Amino acid sequence: MIRAFSLSLGQLGDRRILAVLAKSLLIGLIVFAAAAALVGWLLTGANPCGWGPLSGDCTLGGGAGTAVAVILGLAGMWFLFPAVAMGVMGIFSDDVVEAVERRHYPAAAAAARPPGFSEGLGLGLRSAGRVLLWNLAASPFYILLLVTGIGPFILFLAVNALALGRDLGEMVMVRHHRGEALKRRLAATRVQRAALGLLVTFLFMIPFANLLAPVIGAAMATHLFQGDEQ
Repeated sequence: MIRAFSLSLGQLGDRRILAVLAKSLLIGLIVFAAAAALVGWLLTGANPCGWGPLSGDCTLGGGAGTAVAVILGLAGMWFLFPAVAMGVMGIFSDDVVEAVERRHYPAAAAAARPPGFSEGLGLGLRSAGRVLLWNLAASPFYILLLVTGIGPFILFLAVNALALGRDLGEMVMVRHHRGEALKRRLAATRVQRAALGLLVTFLFMIPFANLLAPVIGAAMATHLFQGDEQ
């Protein structure tokens, strides 16, 4: 794991990896900006003080709706960023994996069967959906564990470690295994992938490092997979 992390950091300056990073950040920003604009539009003219049993008038104007949308957007970025980042990463992950294999494992790169765009898009959508749905399913427990102080943090790490580890492993393995062979390979590496997912989840929680987390995770997954294959 330490070797994989070190090698992944050392290749961050690779032109193809930088290109994936730039595309991922740009698309992620567009998604959050569009979501914030939609929320701001929906909130303009709304009266939160009259919702449910409440009574009163605090109708939101355009400026207030935008301000609330920005606040909700910033809060949502912490919760949703891993899902959005992994979804985008899934589309371009093969570029990162191929760059790592060409540099460190040329024989594997030559024998690989890269997924097409539609398959990469499917990987990205499944990844985003998995991270989002698993966190939504765990959200009642996040709330219940607030009384423990650290409980939500531990549960967040566990949920995302499993989800991210699953996705990162599949992004690499799909170049070399399909069907039942892929399922067996995923089953045999559950612990290793969970450990990788845990590290990447930690990175997602650190400002600025979270921007690099998907790329580092994909590169590390490649090193771990190829290390086991050799």
